[in-house]
Amino acid sequence: MLLDKKFITLAAVATLSSCTSLPTSGPSSDAIVKQASITVSNDQKKTGIDYVLIDISKSILPYFKSEISSSLSGGFGGGRGAAPAIPLGIGDTVQVSIFEAQAGGLFIPAEAGSRPGNYITLPSQQIDSSGMISVPYAGNVRAGGRSKEAVEQQIEDLLANRAIEPQVVITVTDSRSSQVAVLGDVNAPQKVSVTAAGERVLDVISTAGGISSPSIETTVTLQRRGRTATVPYDKLVKTPAENIYVAPGDIVNIDRERRTYLAFGAAGTNGRFDFEESNLTLAEALAKVGGVLDDRGDPAEVVLYRMVDRHTLDKLAIDTSGLAGDEIPVIFRANLRDPGTFFAVKQFAMQDKDLIYVSNAKSIELVKFLSIVNSVTSTASGVTSDALTVRDGAEDLTH
Repeated sequence: MLLDKKFITLAAVATLSSCTSLPTSGPSSDAIVKQASITVSNDQKKTGIDYVLIDISKSILPYFKSEISSSLSGGFGGGRGAAPAIPLGIGDTVQVSIFEAQAGGLFIPAEAGSRPGNYITLPSQQIDSSGMISVPYAGNVRAGGRSKEAVEQQIEDLLANRAIEPQVVITVTDSRSSQVAVLGDVNAPQKVSVTAAGERVLDVISTAGGISSPSIETTVTLQRRGRTATVPYDKLVKTPAENIYVAPGDIVNIDRERRTYLAFGAAGTNGRFDFEESNLTLAEALAKVGGVLDDRGDPAEVVLYRMVDRHTLDKLAIDTSGLAGDEIPVIFRANLRDPGTFFAVKQFAMQDKDLIYVSNAKSIELVKFLSIVNSVTSTASGVTSDALTVRDGAEDLTH
């Protein structure tokens, strides 16, 4: 009977391994390989990507323990400079006031008397699409793109032969052309009017409600007359020379460059995780994902994947002559069975797009194998029991 059970168990294993009718969510790996029209693979079953393996220890910390505040770079440059002139523009609404030296002139009637400050104010008008305004007895005057002082002088010259020592004052009551658009990750995106006092980049961001993303992950892009420059928000705040004046027509775009890392394997949680508003060390990143699973992970095999510039590896006296490119694939390994390694991972700084992988303990693979064997033998035992029951029932029927 024992021999029969062994035979049935082996038969069940063979049947299960060759059966193609078991439930599945898709094609098997064997089916994918067999039915492929063209297969491009490495004969050695490797991806062909060479890498450097470095154990995290006291000797490498000076090169990797400093906080990486941001991978963002750039700047506006050019120093603080002076506030730009604000010309009149198409769409602005203006009022024109004309003063005469005494009554009896073109605009001031004789009965007004001879007193200083005789003037009239023309109805408000908008600078039209051709950049013109209209002034009685002066005709159409070009205002768009010109300074207020230049337009005032021209009107005075045009009225000089008709009015008595005319003086002209132009007041902008509504500025539509002198605006800066503030967009992106701010709390209140809007157009901000620029005044003669001069507004800087941080001024218009503040008017738009400030940034809505972590400052360490935020960049500020300034577009002006077809040119674009970008600066990290933290650098903009800390460097006065970067906080330049904005000019009419500028576009200020606030953008978040989200810093993330990945976690796989026997970590508490697998997936993509944000740095959020802070820098992280490897210890903090592991804690954020739930650490190493106590019943599955191998604390001696916690690894981190990262691209490292060749210059840094040269400083570590690592021969990279056999590897191509300026960025070298590196796997950093942390043995958390060593108590001292915890001090090292508390100082080892994470970088954007790092990948953490925690290997399974070797005993887990044995547990998996035994679980499969137990499942198969249990199934085979059940089949044997059913077969014996059927046989016994058949024998009863024959008697």
